[in-house]
Amino acid sequence: MRHLPDEVRELIDGPNYCHLATLMPDGAPHVVAVWAGMEGPHVAVFTQRGSRKARNIARDPRVSLSVTGHADPYRTAHLRGRVVGERTGDEALAVMDRLSLTYTGEPFPMRGPDGVLLLIEPEHVGFRALPFTHRA
Repeated sequence: MRHLPDEVRELIDGPNYCHLATLMPDGAPHVVAVWAGMEGPHVAVFTQRGSRKARNIARDPRVSLSVTGHADPYRTAHLRGRVVGERTGDEALAVMDRLSLTYTGEPFPMRGPDGVLLLIEPEHVGFRALPFTHRA
């Protein structure tokens, strides 16, 4: 397993939107915005069992994730890896409540039996901080 640099961990653990890429049955990429956070050495994302990303991952666990700093969009990270585990039920919702608090300040509102927390093992990791100032 690849160790994540502190800068990458900080971006993933902050209220920064991530984009998760999975592979469609024909090999085409499928990309969707997700919340993410660190769960031990893994990156955790949540989805519903029947979602396109969950179906893609069930067939091929390879994924890619990019994250851009909310406060400084010129701080970015990307990783490639594999989904190596999952959690369901209360165990998954405990992590999602923690992530939801980071992003919204409230517990995760979407509770149901089909939720699944995916655990990604990073294999290739990159970080970049560009010397630009964002103009809002």
